[in-house]
Amino acid sequence: KVFAILFWLVMWQIISMIIDKEMLLASPIAVISALGNLLATGNFWQSLIGSFRKIVVGFLLGTLFGIIIAIISYKSMLLRELIEPLIKVIKSTPVASFVIIALIWVGSANLSVLISFLMVVPVIYTNTLRGLCEIDSKLLEMAKVFRVNSFKKVRYIYIPEVMPYFVSAVSVGLGFCWKSGVAAEVIGLPKNSIGEHLYEAKIYLMTKELFAWTIVIIFISVIFEKAVMKFLRWIQKQLLL
Repeated sequence: KVFAILFWLVMWQIISMIIDKEMLLASPIAVISALGNLLATGNFWQSLIGSFRKIVVGFLLGTLFGIIIAIISYKSMLLRELIEPLIKVIKSTPVASFVIIALIWVGSANLSVLISFLMVVPVIYTNTLRGLCEIDSKLLEMAKVFRVNSFKKVRYIYIPEVMPYFVSAVSVGLGFCWKSGVAAEVIGLPKNSIGEHLYEAKIYLMTKELFAWTIVIIFISVIFEKAVMKFLRWIQKQLLL
């Protein structure tokens, strides 16, 4: 992994030297320098924490809502038929359209919360429902015959069977919510947000800063995803005890 990273950094440096125009492609050294300058400012941390908090809130709300409507759809075919068209509309509608509509509904301050929420719900819903539908009916029949109570059925049958589908959904949903959340901020321009700084970097052709903020977004999203996936793996281990 280290070799691969070094290889692409060297390639980046070579291409930037060939182009020889920092406005088009800043070198890795210039970007690292710009990132160091950003880290030393209070506004950087304020914007980072603000965007992180909103996107995470949107992700958590979307995950919870997706699980709830998946359970409802699993229990009722009628409600599943009613929910499915809405999920398909959310999956098919471009993020930009949602952002423009959301600006009318919630304004720019909470825009990334709503957009992250909307991007996560379909993924969580679809995978969770699929996991529920794939549960072996023989296990449920056995639990019924032996009069296993609801808590134990959820603990030992439903959660272990659905968890692989849910983990996969969370992994995909995390990527979607970060990309869409930051994209929403670029369009809505809420104050003290990552999107606002990306837009400023684009307007004033601050290529170094643009790359620096992009690296920050990638780093934070990867760290957050690893933390969430580690937590889910811990839950899976606990279920097997």
